[in-house]
Amino acid sequence: MDDWSKTWTWYDGEWLEGNPAIVGPRSHAMWLGSSIFDGGRAFEGVTPDIDRHCERVNNSAEIMGLKVLHEGGMIEELVQEGLKLFDKDAELYIRPMYWAEQGGNFAVPPLKESTRFCLCMYDTPMPVPGGSSIMLSSFRRPTLAQAPVNAKAGCLYPNSARALLEAGEAGFDNALVCDALGNVAELATANIFMAKDGEAHTPAPNGTFLNGITRQRVIALLREQGITVNERTLTYKEFQEADEIFSTGNYSKVMPITRIGNRDLQPGPIYQKARDRYWEWAHGG
Repeated sequence: MDDWSKTWTWYDGEWLEGNPAIVGPRSHAMWLGSSIFDGGRAFEGVTPDIDRHCERVNNSAEIMGLKVLHEGGMIEELVQEGLKLFDKDAELYIRPMYWAEQGGNFAVPPLKESTRFCLCMYDTPMPVPGGSSIMLSSFRRPTLAQAPVNAKAGCLYPNSARALLEAGEAGFDNALVCDALGNVAELATANIFMAKDGEAHTPAPNGTFLNGITRQRVIALLREQGITVNERTLTYKEFQEADEIFSTGNYSKVMPITRIGNRDLQPGPIYQKARDRYWEWAHGG
């Protein structure tokens, strides 16, 4: 029985309903991980930064040695076409994808000319900002020399899944994942911010995590409001001692963290300004 939410996927010139079988057991992406994607959002009649998400998926494709098949503007046009297949007030995840169909066995790189593309759009409610708990993960983020961390590549996500499983088994919702040197990089699923003494702080992009589009947007919006945002090296101890902690990411946008380890926190004023200003900006403000 198909239990997916309402889904439409554009592939090879047509819109297909449900979860179409467009990858086979011998597809390079299926067993050797040559897939990349990006994620946009539609909610309350807006699709914030969708142009940047459509451009970034092409950048990720090039990093992974795949062929760019559609310009960002065309992908954005397909998104607008796909929106018409859903209710006007639908809350959607918008996922353009590239992958390689061929490439040989084991460590043989993907064959560039076998690149495939699809745009998958599906109902996914926006999470309500009720707060979540985080712990320090025992897993680390790889460096650029070890993995394609500058792309939104599918092969990176099993490591994030390990961190989430570890957190869930310990009774937490998410985990802070450090880089190879033991400094905080991000959450398993999103970029991370903390606030201390009226200033915001977030890990500086150092080649171990994706500098998120929503992250960049929130930094700019906070600075426009006169709030100092420091991009720097941050330790777990600094997060333990923070006045407030919040996350940014495409899936949930801006969300408060209300527990780190055994310490409870409250959503703070910098988080609230970030969320309120993002919503205002997203709706054209």
